[in-house]
Amino acid sequence: MFRVGIATLALVAGPAAAQNAPVDLVRVDKSERTLTLYAGDTMVRTYRGIQLGDAPVGPKRFQGDERTPEGRYTIDYGNPNSAYHLSLHISYPNAADVAYARARGRSPGGLIFIHGQPNGRAGRVAGDWTDGCIALANAEIEELWALVGDGAEIEIVP
Repeated sequence: MFRVGIATLALVAGPAAAQNAPVDLVRVDKSERTLTLYAGDTMVRTYRGIQLGDAPVGPKRFQGDERTPEGRYTIDYGNPNSAYHLSLHISYPNAADVAYARARGRSPGGLIFIHGQPNGRAGRVAGDWTDGCIALANAEIEELWALVGDGAEIEIVP
């Protein structure tokens, strides 16, 4: 399902050939601080300067470690009423994440999102500040909200 609203957004985020194409893959490169959207093999848009969890190096292993997950997941729903300017839920943890944490007597955590900045805040929070989520500027999450439907895959690499 594709989301509409917020403002009537024209899908002009990428090359003319990719405009209005459904995004089926979101690729996050943590070390490059980029989030790139793909429709098939066509790159639609890249966002730079993304913000991550307070401890951005390494994969998320446990609740409270403030790391952003690494691996392949799904965007499974959007929340227009979150504490941040829009949010797209990432299907972390998967079975392997749960098994890893439980084998160590811990919880893998959850509630990992791509979202905008905290509601009621003007501008961007500085640096990495989330508890493991991926944060964008509010205008960027509005574009993402319009371009990425539920069921899109997300790949997060170190």
